[in-house]
This record gives sequence, C-alpha cells and structure tokens, in this order.
Amino acid sequence: MPSFQRSTVKRSAIKAPASSRWDAEVRVLAWLAVWVSVFSFLFYYRNGAVLLYGDAVAHINIARRVFDSRTPGLLQLGTVWLPLPHLLMIPFLVSNEMWQRGVGGSIPSMVAYVFGVIGMFRLMRGVFSRGVVSPEGEPGVAAGVAAWTAAAVYGANPNLIYMQGTAMGEALYLALFIWAVVFFAEFAGGDSRALTKCGFCLAAACLTRYDGWFLAVGMVVGAVAIYCLKDVGNRDSHPSKTAKGGAASLISPSRIAIAKFILIAAAAPALWLAYNGIVYRNPLEFENGPYSAKAIEKRTQGAGSGGHPGTGNVYVAGLYFLKSAQADLAQNDWLQRLWIVLGVAAFIVMISARRKHEVEALNVGALNKDGTPGLARSPSRWPLIFLLVPIPFYALSIAYGGVPIFIPAWWPFTHYNVRYGLQLLPAFAAAVGILAHTAARSKQWPKMWRRAALLGLLVIVVVSYGFVWRAGPICYSEAAINMHSRVSLEKQVAGWLHTLPPGATLLMDLGGHPGALEQAGIPLKRTINEGNHRVWMQPSDSEGLWERALANPAALADYALAFDGDEVWRAVQGRGFKELVVIHVTGQPQAILYRVR
Repeated sequence: MPSFQRSTVKRSAIKAPASSRWDAEVRVLAWLAVWVSVFSFLFYYRNGAVLLYGDAVAHINIARRVFDSRTPGLLQLGTVWLPLPHLLMIPFLVSNEMWQRGVGGSIPSMVAYVFGVIGMFRLMRGVFSRGVVSPEGEPGVAAGVAAWTAAAVYGANPNLIYMQGTAMGEALYLALFIWAVVFFAEFAGGDSRALTKCGFCLAAACLTRYDGWFLAVGMVVGAVAIYCLKDVGNRDSHPSKTAKGGAASLISPSRIAIAKFILIAAAAPALWLAYNGIVYRNPLEFENGPYSAKAIEKRTQGAGSGGHPGTGNVYVAGLYFLKSAQADLAQNDWLQRLWIVLGVAAFIVMISARRKHEVEALNVGALNKDGTPGLARSPSRWPLIFLLVPIPFYALSIAYGGVPIFIPAWWPFTHYNVRYGLQLLPAFAAAVGILAHTAARSKQWPKMWRRAALLGLLVIVVVSYGFVWRAGPICYSEAAINMHSRVSLEKQVAGWLHTLPPGATLLMDLGGHPGALEQAGIPLKRTINEGNHRVWMQPSDSEGLWERALANPAALADYALAFDGDEVWRAVQGRGFKELVVIHVTGQPQAILYRVR
C-alpha cells in the first residue's frame, strides 16, 4: 500500500464519525438547557414569581378540575383555551403540594424549553450541513457555529427563561413550532419520512395555541407546492415512465405521504371544532362565545370605545407586535432597532446567497462535477421563512381578532400581552445564526474580519440580554404590575377560606379568582362553581348544579364567596345572609364571604 494511502486510512480511522460528534454536542447542549431551566425556576420560585400571571393560575386550575370537581371529566377543559397544555399538566397536579405551589404547571413548560433549545440547534445544523460534504462525512465548522449561536440566542433569552418556569403556554408552543420547522426543512431536503413527524408536531401545536392553525395552513401549502414541483420535474425528466405509470401514479408513495400529512395536520383543528360544536352547540364558541377574546374586549373597552391600538389596521397591529418582539430582546431603543437590522440583513443573505458546490434542493438526482452522484442533497434553507409566520398571524389577530398588545414605550404606555413577542424569538435566533454562519465560512474575508464579525454578534446579544436582566424581563414586569393587586386580594381571601370548617361546601365563581382556593389548599370538589354547569344544555339548565345553587344557595352550600358583580354576588343579594368578612383591595372587586347555612 502506498504511504499516502496508509496515512489517509490512519487519519480516518481515528476520527470520530460526524454523527457521533453532533450527538455529543446535543447532549452537552441539553444538559446546559436543563441546568438553566432548573436554576431559573428555583430562583423565581423562591421569589414567589411562578404564579404571578393570572392565566398561569387559571391554567393550573383548569387542569386540576378535570379530576378534582363535583362534576369531573374532560368537559372541564372548557373552550377558548386549547387543551394540550392542561392535559400535560394533569399528572403533575394530582399532588396537592405541586398544585398549591404551582410546580405541577411549570414542569411541562420546563421540559418544552429544553426541547426548544435542542430543536433550534438541530434546525440550524440541518439547513447548513446537508450539502455536499467531505468523503469522511464531516459537516463544516460553520454549520456548528450557526447551530450553537442560534441555540444560545434562543435559550439565553431572559423573557423565555422566566416564562418557561411558569404554567404559561409560550415555551410549549415554541418548542412544537421549532420542531415542526425542523422536520419540514428535512422533508424539503429530501427526507420524505420527516413529513409525518412534521404533521404530528403541527397537530400538537394546533392543540396548544391558535397560532398553530395558521402555521399548519402555510406548511400544507408549502408541502403541496414541493410535491407539485417535484412531480413536474419527474414528468419532464422521465416522460415515458410517467406515461407507463398510468393509474399507479395516483397512489404513489409521495402522494400518500402528502395526504397523510394533511390529514394529521387537519385532525387537531377538526377535533376542536367538533368538540365545540357537540358540547357548546357552536363550532366557533372559542372565537365568538362569551369568553372569547372579542367578547372580553367588548366588556373591557365598552360599546363606544374605538378598541385597542391596531384595531382594524393591520399595519399598526403589525408594528405593535414587532415592537413587543423587540421589547422581549432588548430594553434600549437603539439595541431594539439593531435587532431589526440583524433580521433584515439575515433575510438579504438568505435570498441573495449563491451556494457553490451544492446541488439544488429540488433537483433530485443531480451529479457532482466529476459525474459521480452527489454525496448529499442540498440544504433547504427556505423553510426558515416559516419562522416569520407569527408576523401576519398576530397582525391579523390584533386588527380583527380582539387581541390587544400594549407596550410601555407606546400608547397607552402600559404592559399587556408583551409576551406574544416571544413568538418571533426563533426567527431572530435563526437570523443571528445565519449571519454567524456567513461570517464563519466566508472565504473572501480575512480571518481577522471574520472573527471580528462573530465577536460583534456576540457583543450585541450579550449587551442586549444584559440590559434586560438589569431592568428585569419585561414579561416578569408585565405579570408583576398587572397582577399585584389581584395576588394581594387572593392572598387575603385564602387566609379567611383556610379558617372554614373541614368539609364545608363553598359556592364560588371560580373563574374570577381560582388562586384563592389554591393558596388555601381547599379541594375544588368542595366548591360549587361555574364548571359544574352542564354546558351542552343550551340556552339554560335549570336542573344543573350551578344553576340550582345560585337559585337557592342555602340548600346546597354552607358558605358563599362573592366578588362584586359576579353571579354569586347577584344570587345572594337581598337574602339576608350573614357577612363574615368584607375584603377591599385597591383595583380589585370587593370580596364578601357569607354564611348561607
């Protein structure tokens, strides 16, 4: 054997396979994400910030009442909020301790955060390393730089780190969102099996947030377009085979894969529409029912109000959403603008780059320059465009769906739904990863310039996130500011409820302040609440437990907790029940505890 051949064999023998090296990096990244998740959760838990969001408390109690209720069952999941987050919480909320402290609601979010970080890494690694590679099968260093950069930008975001420690659904949806794009990109790169995985991720996303419905439509259109382009290419390349195929082409594996993908992606929305239609007699109950975003907006804004900023104006609505995304990335105005510049720069790089020594993603069967088959298909980077889907979705939702976003820097100068901006975090993380990849692999730049560019990106991220940590994550501020008086009221109410005799039955509108029962440690099955209404009985149910208790509280309950203006408050008026305590908290409705029997 010639000497140069022996040395080549020796080097390749001691070199670890690329796949094992990537897997080792994924394990390291996973442990880092776990450490960040657990440490941050413990920090916020010790500071009493896990249950600051009223929605987080509501999510936990919706999941709890599926088994802890006088009328338990899946119908306790209600409408408006999609069911998957609540279903995932149930096993962790069986423990009274984990229910009271909110830990059971945080665990699914924390797990999703770790998977989201890994998904961001795999997404960028995949789109930049599936090109023609070396004979050893080793992907380029630049792909690793892009993957680690994007994963770090995503996982180190202070607002996401706070949200993943709560029972809110942002971390769960983002993980499903990212993995749907991961598998779609792999499908676009030639792996037809990835399309089914993408479908299951989409189905789960559609049962987590309505954002997923919009994403599913876009991906179905994209998958059909890819199939059509490939089909046209195959017919042009092999007209004789197409003619002979005849009816067999109608049931080709690719068509079956597309049909399967569409059915899986459509199953979740169809299931939710059917559930609402059967139970509530209205398939769109979540959209136009009494607890929908539109109905809440009408009650809070008033009939004569012009609505929130962006109402009826898609452009303004889009600006508010983009501003919320900037606020989740940086506190300084100039740094916020710089993030937009980075995003635009990455987009320009994506559409203008000409990849040398790579075959086109849709050009199946292309050859290398020497006439040999390509060692791998071209990376399909265009699916990264799906990371921008939140922009049109939220622009339309704010303009026409009754979904407001308030930013401290813009009128009305307050916090509300600023967390929605986190839906663009994967897009910004990918943008920084794209720019890092360009700087790392550009042969036209001197090595010093490439290092300076990478250092500049690192400085922007570190400084931006440093200012966010210094001022406090805006999602945390939103919860602390908006829920301060509510938390105070529920704490005082819980103190009085804790003194009630064991086994006493309490009549209460649970939707208003479920945190009071949670803090008092009173099982939900000891209450009669609006969840005991038989929702399939429309338009009213005089024989339902909730309605009978309101009609005659003394017959079914021992005590009644009324908040000024709610249904229990109206039911006890003029009945002469004894007031045990009246609680006043500024900014909250007056709470009165009655002895009714």
